[in-house]
Amino acid sequence: MIGGASALAAGMAACAPPGTDDINAQPTIPAADGKVTVTYWAWLKDLQKVADVFNASQDRITVETAWIPGGNSGGYAKILSAVAAGGGPDIAQVELRSLPEFALAGALTDLSRYGFAEKEGLFDPGAWAQARVGESIWGVPQDTGPCAFFYNREVLEGELGIVPPTSWEDFRTAAQQVKDAGKVLMTLDPKDGSHPVMWAMQSGAVWFRPEGDGWIIDMLDPASMRVAEFWDGVLADGTIDTGYGFSTTPWMAAAGEDKVLGFIGGSWGDALIESVPNGSGRWAVAPMPRWEDGYASGGHGGSSAAVLANAQHPAEALEFLTWMCTDPAGIDAMIEHSGIGWSPAKDYIGEKRRQPSEFFSGQNYNEEVIVPMAQGQNLDWTWAPLMQRAMAVVGDGMAQVVTGEITMVQLLEQSQAEIVDIMQGIGLNVEAAS
Repeated sequence: MIGGASALAAGMAACAPPGTDDINAQPTIPAADGKVTVTYWAWLKDLQKVADVFNASQDRITVETAWIPGGNSGGYAKILSAVAAGGGPDIAQVELRSLPEFALAGALTDLSRYGFAEKEGLFDPGAWAQARVGESIWGVPQDTGPCAFFYNREVLEGELGIVPPTSWEDFRTAAQQVKDAGKVLMTLDPKDGSHPVMWAMQSGAVWFRPEGDGWIIDMLDPASMRVAEFWDGVLADGTIDTGYGFSTTPWMAAAGEDKVLGFIGGSWGDALIESVPNGSGRWAVAPMPRWEDGYASGGHGGSSAAVLANAQHPAEALEFLTWMCTDPAGIDAMIEHSGIGWSPAKDYIGEKRRQPSEFFSGQNYNEEVIVPMAQGQNLDWTWAPLMQRAMAVVGDGMAQVVTGEITMVQLLEQSQAEIVDIMQGIGLNVEAAS
């Protein structure tokens, strides 16, 4: 196997914006001699307050931020249009799962060309793995979403006498017990493809694998099949509500009335759950249920700060981003002002997250639960070059699964075939695993 950058390059010529198809073959841009201004587009709230902490720390680099809509809500179109026109900022927020897609479009600078691989030891391995394809690094990990089980402790343990499930079979049993009590353990958004991805990652699957000058798609391996068969059984039991997703208005109302008791997903879910009416002091956090030979946790969400192809000051951009994403001052500023997900730094989760939580039953859950979940990630997972379309395919299939039109097993079979067709259709060298 050779570097994943070669696999991405196979489709570059057909998909690259004008003028950027060979950007990573150009000489690197050295750091400027004098003062420079670095520009940064992102949908993180109050990001300028984070930049201001950095700006006040030295007098050579000034970072100026601009807010854009979330990626699929217009932000990505704005970024790609700017790059295609020969402009754009130095830095832009790109979800970790979308990095290979932006790289395929010729919109990103390969950070390995600027020696960024030397910074690997500063980052959480799970975060670093999601920003890398082969030997290329396509973004600076900004936050991630290791998964856990958030639950109404007062009702689940106190009233129903059910301990948080540690295995998936325990989860199925608990879901039935909760149903028997007239409640629901958790709900699923019927069109959200991120849940099957999260489950497969944790089980040990690697759906997308760069190999030679192409890609191997493998969504039917044993790790994926046991996930599909398990959830087919859970859905057949009727113990999971599929009418609305986590943190929606119906979910909040049901959680506030003690009708929905839990959520399995990214660590960022804690901030949303804190809005549950009458929830303070009654909720808690436990490890994600797992397979005996699987990983501790799947990944659910997360973003990078990517240096764009037309960046005028890539070296200075990386200096700022290394500070923001690894220095305690940068991490604390992002948590305080921007409410980021899990810290991308290897050894620092943020001062605020080292404290017990009044809402979550006085539990120091970040150190007790989320840290082990972050350390137990599937580091072999790689995102595909067309992840937005792949997620849409899986999400559309999930909508059919919950209505009983197809099974989860059939969803994976159909999704693999469709994703292979999509990638081949744009000229990528791709095939399904044998």
